[in-house]
Amino acid sequence: MNNVYKFLDYLKYERGFSDYTIKSYKEDLTEFYDFALDNNIDIDLVRDYLRKLYENKYSNRSISRKVSSLKSYFKYLESEDIIKDNFMRLISNPKLEKTLPNYLNYDDLEKLLNYPDTSNKYGLRDALILEMLYSTGVRVSELANIRLNDIDFNDRKILILGKGNKERYVYYGSKCEKLLDKYLKMNHRDSSYLLIGKKSDRLNEREIRSIVTDNAKKAGINIHVSPHTLRHTYATHMLNDGADLKSVGDLLGHESLSTTQIYTHVSNERLRQVYLSAHPRAHKN
Repeated sequence: MNNVYKFLDYLKYERGFSDYTIKSYKEDLTEFYDFALDNNIDIDLVRDYLRKLYENKYSNRSISRKVSSLKSYFKYLESEDIIKDNFMRLISNPKLEKTLPNYLNYDDLEKLLNYPDTSNKYGLRDALILEMLYSTGVRVSELANIRLNDIDFNDRKILILGKGNKERYVYYGSKCEKLLDKYLKMNHRDSSYLLIGKKSDRLNEREIRSIVTDNAKKAGINIHVSPHTLRHTYATHMLNDGADLKSVGDLLGHESLSTTQIYTHVSNERLRQVYLSAHPRAHKN
């Protein structure tokens, strides 16, 4: 496992991965090593491990994530000359069914954003978190790491340090501006971070996830809502209202357009539903 910890340090300090992502890698690799025990790790053992996952009824998506974790890990070992033969190149990810990202319709979104009680500092903080996630489309790790000096209050933009330590600007609107101004006036602070925790100078990713999920449940939203749901909603609404794919991808911090293109499927599905509900010849007799 020593090499695993070196790999996790590499992901954190050189690749700039979030604590949540690193935790997922650690869980996947620990599970693999628990299976391997003291056996020689080769392609046959990896295939036995994957066979066990299928027998235990893991979904293709879960297995694909574990294969991706192993591929990244063995690629790192090869790059560091710890291994010579990277047999993981011969292992394919299981085929995944295309699933559309979870997002909120406009009514549910308004219900969620308007739910927190902004008359107290914690309700105001919750409202700012929800509005910031939707207004900017940032990842939860990016939101947790925003410092006050990252925010350009005049131009309403924020400098974000994204995946792989890549910088980009995101923008926020007038509603977010009002919440932000009110939140900063109400919260006396010694912290350089935007979002302050009860016991620390920074609200962590787990706490933000919990805040989003809890507010959605209390607001009566019938689907599971996470920070990523609001990122999906941001992208979907931007494209639905005429933004071009390249611009949305840049704002989200995507490395390639293929990552952003999943949202065009959402828009296309919405158009299909509009057609089916409105066109007189769309219904079966």
